[in-house]
Amino acid sequence: MNEALQKSRLRVAVGMSGGLDSSVTAALLQEQGHDVIGLSAHMWKEGSRCCSLEDVARAARVATFLGIPHHVVDTIGLFGEMIVRPFVEEYARGRTPSPCVRCNQVIKFGVLMKEAIQRGCTHVATGHYARIVKAGESWHLLRGRDGKKDQSYFLHRLDQAQLGRILLPLGDWTKPEAADYAQKRGLPVPLNTESQDLCFVPDAGYVPFVEKYRPQLRRRGAIVDAAGRKLGEHEGFHRFTIGQREGIGVAAKERLYVKELRPETNTVVVGARREVMSERCRVEDVHWISGSPPPDGLACRVRLRYRHQGAPAVLRIMDPTTAEAVFESPQFAVTPGQAGVFYVEDEVLGGGWIA
Repeated sequence: MNEALQKSRLRVAVGMSGGLDSSVTAALLQEQGHDVIGLSAHMWKEGSRCCSLEDVARAARVATFLGIPHHVVDTIGLFGEMIVRPFVEEYARGRTPSPCVRCNQVIKFGVLMKEAIQRGCTHVATGHYARIVKAGESWHLLRGRDGKKDQSYFLHRLDQAQLGRILLPLGDWTKPEAADYAQKRGLPVPLNTESQDLCFVPDAGYVPFVEKYRPQLRRRGAIVDAAGRKLGEHEGFHRFTIGQREGIGVAAKERLYVKELRPETNTVVVGARREVMSERCRVEDVHWISGSPPPDGLACRVRLRYRHQGAPAVLRIMDPTTAEAVFESPQFAVTPGQAGVFYVEDEVLGGGWIA
């Protein structure tokens, strides 16, 4: 965290999920002498792996342990409308969504930030492993020091006003360091759990969840090769993702991967690995953290999914909210609906949705 902020006493709302990272964040800020309150968003019904009443209750126990106020914000309606419904609709369109990105933008740094300001807080803090620094009059978002836990990918849609009010105390920490701190402080949290990427989806997985809302998607269709030859059948194109190899259900001389999903004909197209490589990709609805696009032709790295290390590429600016990444070498399984996020060294320039 910025040293100047550490030395001044702030009123900070910590987004508390009841997990290790947000609990350590609250404890750290309290230890530094800040006026801390806890805010928990009740985002989904019971049965989820996060954001349920059980998680809210766990966050409340941590707040009681620390002796800080704790407030619950009901966001179930908004979460269903802005996160869950688009999640289902994306699968129905043959795309693979990134709901955590939208949740950070709309709920954690949208609704909770508004609630924090109404409660007299100047800043909101979370347990994300990423860094925010100020250079001149601009705020910059950087990777977290822990490469295995870096979560800057999920924060690429934040703007300058939001970044100026956000504290990320764990940006320079590693996960083991956070667990060690929690143990030494005696925080009432599990030490070896990880946050869930699809927190609202039950353990059975996304397929039955999507089919609960769109049962018509479950119908038989053809699995074909690039030439249109039928190789087999499936029970719904939404059950597949680009690059998938296991569970296709087609026997062939060489390994086959999902190459394309065609919702309009309920068709799954498969091919050899070389057929699932892309030399470029278009990214739409791009949000630039600085507020404007970088120069056309900029060399950068593009992360195509959360666990992706980033591919060297040249960025072509097509218009203020559309860019094309031309890769240095072809990339495997570039997936429509996922976030494409642009980096120069550790800094996040922005990102959007792979078309």
